[in-house]
Amino acid sequence: MSEDAVFRALADASRRQLLDRLHERNGQTLGDLCRGLDMTRQAVAKHLAILEEANLVSWKRQGREKLHFINLVPINDIAERWINKFDRPRLRALSQLKQALEESD
Repeated sequence: MSEDAVFRALADASRRQLLDRLHERNGQTLGDLCRGLDMTRQAVAKHLAILEEANLVSWKRQGREKLHFINLVPINDIAERWINKFDRPRLRALSQLKQALEESD
């Protein structure tokens, strides 16, 4: 899968929210993913289709249900290519400093 498709899929906040929800609890149905969102079922299904095309989400049938699962491999590939080539300890220190400063407000 191309990195462009992954970046396009991750560019949308609603799709990132769906990935966060799948990260919290993998193997959810469309109905599960729709609960508590301010989106129609059709909109969630369209976002899931884009995530599936980017290979960020996979699914399997379990009886009559279609369960969705996060696929972390494309995200890890991007992290290794785009983050690991930089000085990771320095980036981690800056991130921790930023977080500490934001918490002290």
